[in-house]
Parts: sequence; structure tokens; C-alpha cells
Amino acid sequence: LRVHLLGALSWNRAGKMVKFLKPGKVVIVLSGRYAGKKAVIVKNHDDGTSSRPYGHALLVGLSKEPRKVIRKSSQKTQAKRSSVKTFIKTVNYNHLMPTRYTLDVDFKGVVSGEVIDNSTKKVEAAKEAKKLLEEKFKTGKNRWFFSKLRF
Repeated sequence: LRVHLLGALSWNRAGKMVKFLKPGKVVIVLSGRYAGKKAVIVKNHDDGTSSRPYGHALLVGLSKEPRKVIRKSSQKTQAKRSSVKTFIKTVNYNHLMPTRYTLDVDFKGVVSGEVIDNSTKKVEAAKEAKKLLEEKFKTGKNRWFFSKLRF
């Protein structure tokens, strides 16, 4: 099996191109302010748009991961340590590294293309995304996504 990375495409055995950067896919941002941070694809644009004529994706990611929680600490401390900080960003496919993981959180109603342009809407959307991700963290699943990358 020969895998050839061309933007968001790879080849399967039949020689057909397969799109693998889809909404819900967990990626790692490779450059910029959030380099080394994990994010989830909300919307992908494989062929680009008029303003961005290259393959890119709208991401919601963790700028600050939750920390280790100890049961004997107070409720206030536990709540503070289990909080996350999120970011919303549009990133070129060249600056993303896909992982094998997916995260099934529905950001469609919260984050959209017009949110990026307006800073007040972006802040509100980031707060809503934070609530969704904190709920997901409290379920205890997807532990890898909420752990800090060690490198």
C-alpha cells in the first residue's frame, strides 16, 4: 500500500484518490501561534475559496489542555484544573498533521465561516466551543485528545 500525501488526498489500492481530512478528524497544528496543539476539523475546503485559493480547514482546538485532577482537592480547584481554553482558526492543509483519531462533537451550529471575520462573534463561538469540549472531557472518553503532547 503506497500512501502519497497530496494536500488532503491519499491513494487507495484501486488507485483512487481518497479524501481523509474530514470534519471530526483530529489534527495537530504545525506552525504559528498554536503549533503543537491539537484541533478538530469543523469544515474543510479541499479546493479552496476565492479568498483562500488553497486547501484549508476551519479548526476548533485546545490552546490550553486540562490538567491532572486530584480527588482530595476542593471542588473549586477541580473545576479550575479541568477547564480548557479553545481557539478557532482557519489553517492551510500544509500546516496540519492528521492523526488517526476522530472526535464526535458537533460544532456546526457554533462555528461557521462568518465567525472568523467578526472578532466579537469569534469570542462568543470560542466560549460555546469551550463548553462543548469541557462536557466531552467530563465524559472521560477521548483521553488522548485532552492530554498534552509531550515532545
